Amino acid sequence: MIDTIPMEHGLIVAALMFAIGLYGVMVRRNLMFLLMSLELMMNAAALAFVVGGSAWGQPDGQVMFVMVLTLAAAEACIGLALVLQFYHRFQHLDVDAASEMKG
Repeated sequence: MIDTIPMEHGLIVAALMFAIGLYGVMVRRNLMFLLMSLELMMNAAALAFVVGGSAWGQPDGQVMFVMVLTLAAAEACIGLALVLQFYHRFQHLDVDAASEMKG
């Protein structure tokens, strides 16, 4: 029989994933990398929900994971639309140019 992964290990992995995503959001100026970093941070939060739910024997973590997946799908759709519009206007994906966008 395979033993389960300890809660501490799962939360450490989730924290590392979140930290890498946060670093990517803070450092990168490319819009695509920014969106990928946000996706990594959401997946880290979803992993923490699943680990917590399995440690306490409750299905709440898995329900929250499905909600995070739904949010990630919506974010990917809106993010792709923003990236396409941004590239169409500026011919690059540098986030610093976003201050020049006007309604």
